[in-house]
Amino acid sequence: MTSRLDLHRELVGLLGSNQVYFQPPESIRMTYPAIVYKLSNVDIKYADDRKYKRMKRYDITLIDKNPDTKYVDDILDLPYCKFDRYFIYDNLNHYMFTLFY
Repeated sequence: MTSRLDLHRELVGLLGSNQVYFQPPESIRMTYPAIVYKLSNVDIKYADDRKYKRMKRYDITLIDKNPDTKYVDDILDLPYCKFDRYFIYDNLNHYMFTLFY
């Protein structure tokens, strides 16, 4: 089973910077582009009344000033990742994804 730190390293490599945050406190001052992610659920598959597969679900938000950011496709290339929604807040583009890792 992979760890959250493995996911963190993968997201840092994808973004090419350390602007990747797991459940950041509000006191953090971010520079953009940035990725914010959090654990949102654990999906458990059962067979014969036993757990046989467990995958953690993460909500990932890419925040970028550029509306045509290249990172959307890079994040979507991750296995078990899907695009969820898009919105603008404080003149920043927010791209939200769901990832099973």
